[in-house]
Amino acid sequence: MAAEAVKTLDGWYCLHDMRTVDWTSWKMASSEERDEAIREFKNLLTKWEEVETAEKGSHVLYNVVGQKADLMFMFLRPTMNELTDIETEFNKSKFAEFLRPAHSYVSVVEISQYGGNTSADDPKVRERLYPILPKWEHMCFYPMDKRREGDENWYALDFKERAKLLYEHSKTGRQYAGEIKQIITGSFGFDDWEWGVTLFAHDVLQLKKIVYEMRFDEVSAKYGEFGAFFVGNHLAKDAIDAYLQV
Repeated sequence: MAAEAVKTLDGWYCLHDMRTVDWTSWKMASSEERDEAIREFKNLLTKWEEVETAEKGSHVLYNVVGQKADLMFMFLRPTMNELTDIETEFNKSKFAEFLRPAHSYVSVVEISQYGGNTSADDPKVRERLYPILPKWEHMCFYPMDKRREGDENWYALDFKERAKLLYEHSKTGRQYAGEIKQIITGSFGFDDWEWGVTLFAHDVLQLKKIVYEMRFDEVSAKYGEFGAFFVGNHLAKDAIDAYLQV
């Protein structure tokens, strides 16, 4: 007999878009070309800010630390089509001519119903399903799966056992309230992993601490599989000129 699948509440669709800057091409471009690219890019940022002000979506931009990428965008929108529109419009921009795709991840904001039926009409639940992304100093993103090998098969556990393990896991996370903002997105059928985890922090060390501490929870120690981690520093619109100065 198959184990009972948990029901989920689903909110805004999500795109993590990582790009690498072709600094050689950027430096070889004329100052007029660079100015045009920056101006157009900042106009796009303003357009996305207006969407956020209207509470019809949200976005953030971070400067990735390390060689996996240079820029990390995170977009939230009501439909998958709107994510495609954002990506297409950005790809047609002058600035995108100097960028190379590094990685992307497609998902949807998700709240599981392990703790009982939660109403999507609850204002606190709506804030989680349709969040305005924090512009905190640091951000970390990684994808994850639940293991399904031999006796360590998450999907063979009964509902109550899974609920208990996740409740214990959540207690660890609640210890970081106010220090870490977490957004869980589901990606079954959307991308190569099952979930995406996005963490925001004022103190970058708290990202390490929460991930490390959670590894000792049984749900992670026995059933967690993790992909590549991307960590970055917030890049505000008024810092774009300095970042791209050559």
